[in-house]
Amino acid sequence: MDEYTFLQKLLAEVLGTAALVFIGVGSVPATGLVGGAAPSTMAELGVIAFAFAMAVVMMIYAIGHISGCHINPAITVASAVLGKMPWRQVSGYIAAQLTGATIGALAIIGVLGTESVGLGLGIAAYGPPVGAGQAFFAELLGTFLLAFVVFGAIDAKATAGFAGLAIGFAVFAIIVVVAPATSAAINPARVVGPMLIGQIYGGTVHWAQLPVYITAEGVGAVTAGLVYAGLTARRRPATDSAPVTTVVPERNLP
Repeated sequence: MDEYTFLQKLLAEVLGTAALVFIGVGSVPATGLVGGAAPSTMAELGVIAFAFAMAVVMMIYAIGHISGCHINPAITVASAVLGKMPWRQVSGYIAAQLTGATIGALAIIGVLGTESVGLGLGIAAYGPPVGAGQAFFAELLGTFLLAFVVFGAIDAKATAGFAGLAIGFAVFAIIVVVAPATSAAINPARVVGPMLIGQIYGGTVHWAQLPVYITAEGVGAVTAGLVYAGLTARRRPATDSAPVTTVVPERNLP
């Protein structure tokens, strides 16, 4: 029997995604408030990437044992495709993640004030010279790399205890390269939550770009899961007798 109820898992996903958005996305307007201008330099991007990474690390160790700490609808869908979680739980997880992302975005305004909306509220967006095709590829590749690290880090044969650090470092590295093109959302919930709150508070929101983010991130995560599954598929032993196997339960998702 599962140690935690489904409701406990959903509440953990709400909390985890809220923390991710509040700290990670919130670092964008916070950097602008401190620096007096919108973040643009590599040093400022490094601070933002570090904030996202630390938010992921702290939530993995805080709630990973409860819900798996997906805090990302793309990871949830990919996990269901690979049979790592039942499909019946997917809609609940995604709803919890979107709720958490919205709460996290609202918390940014609560802490930094409405001036954070004028600084963009960390809303993911792309613009000239980056077009939809380039943005799609950037988000697909970034999410692919993130999901590939996730599935590798939580594999039963991976070194125990380091999943949080591996995934956090992956988030940091991916953001540094992808953010100049698309803000490196690599997470549908992180896209939707700030967009919704930004719209409510009169910010600039490019809703037409949302399908690009969601589709690219979903495809990237599922592809990464399938690639990892293919790389780690075990060969059947060449013997006439039935093999004796030991089932090692896979650790929870981050």
